Amino acid sequence: MIGSNWTLPRWPNAVLLLFISGAMLGLIYLVYQTVEAEREERDQAALTADVLDQLERVQKAALNGETGQRGYLITLDRRYLRSYQEGSEQIEPTLDRLRVLLSENATARQEELLDEIDALSRAKFDEMESSVILLEDGRLLDARRQVLTDEGQETMERLNRAIGEMEEIERRILADQRSETARIEGRVLPLLGALITLLLLAILIGSRLVSRAARAEAEAAQAAAIGEARDRADLLARELNHRVKNLFAVVLAIVQMSARDKPEAKPVTDAIDARIRALLTAHEVSQGELDRELASLAALIDTTLAPYRSRTQAATVSGPQVLLPAKRITPLGLVLHELTTNAVKYGAWAHGGTIDVSWEEEANLVTLVWHESGVAIDGEPERKGFGSLLMDSAARQFGGSVKRDFTKDGLVVTIEIPHEKGPAMLADEPLA
Repeated sequence: MIGSNWTLPRWPNAVLLLFISGAMLGLIYLVYQTVEAEREERDQAALTADVLDQLERVQKAALNGETGQRGYLITLDRRYLRSYQEGSEQIEPTLDRLRVLLSENATARQEELLDEIDALSRAKFDEMESSVILLEDGRLLDARRQVLTDEGQETMERLNRAIGEMEEIERRILADQRSETARIEGRVLPLLGALITLLLLAILIGSRLVSRAARAEAEAAQAAAIGEARDRADLLARELNHRVKNLFAVVLAIVQMSARDKPEAKPVTDAIDARIRALLTAHEVSQGELDRELASLAALIDTTLAPYRSRTQAATVSGPQVLLPAKRITPLGLVLHELTTNAVKYGAWAHGGTIDVSWEEEANLVTLVWHESGVAIDGEPERKGFGSLLMDSAARQFGGSVKRDFTKDGLVVTIEIPHEKGPAMLADEPLA
């Protein structure tokens, strides 16, 4: 039974909230990773374009310088020096710009190539400047001999190769960045789908938890109502029990008053008084009024039989010492009281027979056998009366069973009672 202060555990809500938070953080991280990859791709594309542009400028400056040098050498027309001078002026800032662009992300090979391009460019322009100076000094033949050597051509070829390799490296870096971005984007879509699915699942679980919480609150309210009803029932039962006791007291007083003026009736009234007091004790036992946590099974049986037991209504009781908790004594007392009154009205004691009550204990189970003999029974009754229903209900209360067998010799009732032994149940003396 759910107590009135029962509440739904909070840890599922905390786990669900943590899960949703984790999923949201995962979504944010995936989106951030995708945006960051695209940004890096754009930055790399811009950097590569700028580097390629500067390399082209270096190559163009060297080519313009060489064209101007050769034109001036052949024609001695100073207008050709304009191309040479423009190339000479462009080469220095272009190389500086290249170094700035590659200062942070350059590979080791790029740094080597950058140094090589710088050295070859300067060597090429130094060679061209030397020939121009010779021409300016009127040493045409010396200038032509210098130009006709393979040194300038070899320098230009090496410069072109270095620039070509640098361009290839930049294009490869850009291609790798684009591949990485595509890989991240390809991974993000399935992960986003999975996370969205998990979020939907979390929402579904959350709705179920809310439903469970509402149901738990309803059950708690119902449990509180049941508890209040049980308290009212207990109060009514106590009141009824009190009135029954008062009735016994009134009957005892009437018996005693009736014998006050008739001494010859005292033996009879004393016997009646003893029977009534025994009946009162049996009633208290069956109603759980004995203020003890444990009670002796033998004492319960003897107390129940005592009001009716006599020489003509014989009964034998046998079995080992068994102590039962009060929660089982009360319903078991009701069963024994019902069997006893039935025996008096309809069973063995109504026909001069006897009752044998025995029990045995095995493991965590006590088996009690109520055997009536000396009365013939035609068979099981066609319908169950209130007493049978009462015994079945009591059996459910003490967690056991009541089985009735109607034999030719008499009624046999087998009662099974769960019994878990504890330290307090190992006493040598009965507690009732």
